[in-house]
Amino acid sequence: MQRRLLDYIIISLKGVAMGAADVVPGVSGGTIAFISGIYEELITSLNNINFSLLKTLKNDGLKAAWIKLNGNFLLALFVGIGISVLSLAKGLEWVLHHHPILIWSFFFGLVLASIIFVGKQIKKWTVAVIIGLITGALVAYYITTIPSLASSNSSSLFLFFAGALAICAMILPGISGAFILVLLGAYQPVLEALNNKDIKTILIIGMGAIVGLLSFSKLLKWLFKNYHNLTLAILTGFILGSLNKIWPWKRVLSYRTNSKGIKEPFLEESISPFSFDGDHQITFAIALMVVGFLTIFILEKIGSKKQ
Repeated sequence: MQRRLLDYIIISLKGVAMGAADVVPGVSGGTIAFISGIYEELITSLNNINFSLLKTLKNDGLKAAWIKLNGNFLLALFVGIGISVLSLAKGLEWVLHHHPILIWSFFFGLVLASIIFVGKQIKKWTVAVIIGLITGALVAYYITTIPSLASSNSSSLFLFFAGALAICAMILPGISGAFILVLLGAYQPVLEALNNKDIKTILIIGMGAIVGLLSFSKLLKWLFKNYHNLTLAILTGFILGSLNKIWPWKRVLSYRTNSKGIKEPFLEESISPFSFDGDHQITFAIALMVVGFLTIFILEKIGSKKQ
């Protein structure tokens, strides 16, 4: 595939959007990849990382191996993701703490619109496809109701496996890798490592992510190849079920004290904005939902033109 410099800049910007989404517990970078038109190319490119690539490198040289890898695409995308994660982590942490309703409203609109654009790619509706959609939605909804671990763990082995599990979720539309980290009790150590530029911890998490990414992408490639419509239906269900996690208005059922001695919500339930205890900010919230919804339209237009 011949691409110009502008094409790779756009891919990097999509990577920035994916990285920003992955930092937020409840939003999946895989959703952004899907609706921006690069999801299946990403999965296919990741599957090119295998022993035959090493054989190509040995026999035909670096250039041939880079082309087989689709290296320019992956480099542009992961540069964007890396820039976003490292630069936006602190800002998103601040916004989530000080303006949770507004940021969740934006992401709610974004994810809601993505359901339409992922779902419309299902070409044939069968009983199995409908069951897959419902099952995916129920599984994702159940995951959003699971309480996170009461304490965080910062051991190297734990963070390695946390990185592997989180990256699997990150490339699944609808299931947030950051939320998996929250469930495992690893979100705070990871966020602190990113904010403090803790290279050792970042490398450990990164190695786990690489192992998880290469392993899980092979399963996804196989599913898309053999059960395309069913896979799309399950992914659409995942996105639908995840809406509970990012509903802006929550009632806190119980609190916990984190490692810094600060009380934070432990169990929450979604409620009506009119039952919210405090300023529901409903006007700004709806406006940001609309902005998030329209953002998906723009990304989808860009993605469809490039395809």
